[in-house]
Amino acid sequence: MQRPSFVAITSIAASAILLSACSKKEEAAPVAAEPAVAEAPKTIDPAKFLKQPLVSEIYTADPSAHVFNGKIWIYGSHDIDAPAQEGDGGAFVMRDYQPISMDSINGPATVHPVALDIADVPWAGRQMWAPDAAEKDGKYFLYFPVKDKQDVFRIGVAVGDNPAGPFKAQPEAIKNSFSMDPAVFKDTDGKYYMYFGGIWGGQLQRWKSGEYKADDDSQPPNDEPALLPFVARMADDMLEFAEKPKAVKIVDENGKLLLSSDHDRRFFEASWVHKYKGNYYFSYSTGDTHFIAYAMGKSPYGPFTYKGKILEPVLGWTNHHSITEVDGKWYLFYHDSQNSNGATHLRNIKQPVEIQYNDDGTIQTIDPYQEDPPAAPAAPAAPAAPAA
Repeated sequence: MQRPSFVAITSIAASAILLSACSKKEEAAPVAAEPAVAEAPKTIDPAKFLKQPLVSEIYTADPSAHVFNGKIWIYGSHDIDAPAQEGDGGAFVMRDYQPISMDSINGPATVHPVALDIADVPWAGRQMWAPDAAEKDGKYFLYFPVKDKQDVFRIGVAVGDNPAGPFKAQPEAIKNSFSMDPAVFKDTDGKYYMYFGGIWGGQLQRWKSGEYKADDDSQPPNDEPALLPFVARMADDMLEFAEKPKAVKIVDENGKLLLSSDHDRRFFEASWVHKYKGNYYFSYSTGDTHFIAYAMGKSPYGPFTYKGKILEPVLGWTNHHSITEVDGKWYLFYHDSQNSNGATHLRNIKQPVEIQYNDDGTIQTIDPYQEDPPAAPAAPAAPAAPAA
């Protein structure tokens, strides 16, 4: 189908930056840039979207969905309409987390009060980005990235007795954590793993040497492997890593690492892992090409072989998701910018959409738009005139 023209509006400014960087140094991938908040279109037909916003009371993004005690809980970013801050990703100004719950996939959604505020994290500086949550032994753990007081992204953890919170933050960030977008996966053997990382505003490129270098925002040359996300098994108390983080290898059909120039397939941010029929699925955002892509493997550590796209580009610059099982079916949770008519920094989580697997375990690609909006219901017939 022909994709609506408004899909790419919020990408124009960022694309111009990318082209400029490439023309200056063709042998290297673009240096870090950030999406600009472009002027949004004035009207968008809601019927064009495959799914509608889940809630409208607040702006929400980056949904991490789980089933706790038979109820669906969604942990995401809380976008606010505030002046952009300086630095990478300065357009995204988030200060707290408000969980959303649903009793069923098609049921109404409830926005809960603030479960964790940046003011209650002793080591935090600014920008609370995409979180995730986990449950173990009746305790609930909220994992969150936030820049520390030196403006370096670290990952923290807060603990609560209820999936709605409140959560109490640990006094320090998780040791050896860096970058952003934590995603915690519980394997069938009861072990937990955290996946994390994000380039550009997520600062992953500043850790290429193993140490943080604030002035190094370069990407690897085009003919070299792209930067990779990381994984670490969690300690028994769920508060620290049980091991030093390891790179997660994403490879092509020939077993070769994806290259830095391969923007349609290489990792950008938004790690997520789920397990289906013995296969591990590592899914992620490709960032400036706006896909949710996925790769398959036989171990939680990888390597993961690229298989395709789960979700086509949505309205707005970012694309971020989670995948979870509810009542024996698998669902994709994602966001776009429908409620703000395309403003990249003001997003909304959408109603979940069921995932369809092929016989070989691959996933059918989802288009967030409808080719033919549903027809309006016919008006009820007027009552017949009484007989004379």
